[in-house]
Amino acid sequence: MPQLCVSLNDVRRAAERIAPFAHRTPVLTCTGLDHIAEATLFFKCENFQKVGAFKFRGAMNAVARLSAAELARGVATHSSGNHAAALALAARMREAEAFIVMPANAPEVKKRAVAGYGATITFCEPTLEAREAALLQLLEERGCTPVHPYNHPDIIAGQGTAALELLEEFPDLDTVLAPVGGGGLLSGTAIASTELRRGARVFGAEPAGADDAFRSLAEGKILPSVAPCTIADGLLTALGELTFPILQERVEGIVRVGEEAIVQAMRLVWERMKILIEPSAAVPLAAVLQDQKLVRGERVGVILSGGNVDLDHLPWAGSELR
Repeated sequence: MPQLCVSLNDVRRAAERIAPFAHRTPVLTCTGLDHIAEATLFFKCENFQKVGAFKFRGAMNAVARLSAAELARGVATHSSGNHAAALALAARMREAEAFIVMPANAPEVKKRAVAGYGATITFCEPTLEAREAALLQLLEERGCTPVHPYNHPDIIAGQGTAALELLEEFPDLDTVLAPVGGGGLLSGTAIASTELRRGARVFGAEPAGADDAFRSLAEGKILPSVAPCTIADGLLTALGELTFPILQERVEGIVRVGEEAIVQAMRLVWERMKILIEPSAAVPLAAVLQDQKLVRGERVGVILSGGNVDLDHLPWAGSELR
């Protein structure tokens, strides 16, 4: 087996490092959803995290490890929104500048959040190639310190602290699910879950319209995310060279779900649990409801990754799902 870039000890050290800054988010249950899923579900509510998403964990861990010289140059990244906001806030807490490349079609609520935390935003075309090219130009012009949104050991370790908290509170889970885009959250979740609960299964959940993680694991190599099309805007990126081997070793599989299933799961959480989640966060629940045989009768942890929703453009407004 190849040596993985992150260990359980790295996740534990990240938890200690971010404890003064990040929220320890609640784990909620819902009898109604348990009945529908035919399983006992435990929702780790990262929608209540700072900046409204799990991304603050990794960003804060990464920024907290930078030297004074690195912070003085400022930090930079590309992101569709949640990592951008997380890095902007983490940088502000360390009195550093943040420079963010965002796709022009990112939700307005996320653009406003990033600007509100004081970051300087550069907009680009909504492709991974355009994002990376714009970031490279920014790094060359300003000399700032890059903080990758997922393909970074400190980011992966920080994201793993959500599952660490979940398993500390409920150590007898059978299965844990998390959404997957670039793989930072799922990688950290897999490390923490499989180390703390031997025999636990970990699944990723992914939109069918952006299924590069599913295809990559099937092919045994990283495949690009080409023209992804999904309402789950936080899951548009491809896996990285650090996240891919972790998923290969520690993840049972990737479950693909359709757009209608994502919207229905999102609405169910709003209606039954009375909490607000974004489409990306609904993808793991959609996976559970789509294939109930997957976890029937089990105790299941579900990472609700965030709650940043554009309330002016709800996915069921004007549709038959209303």
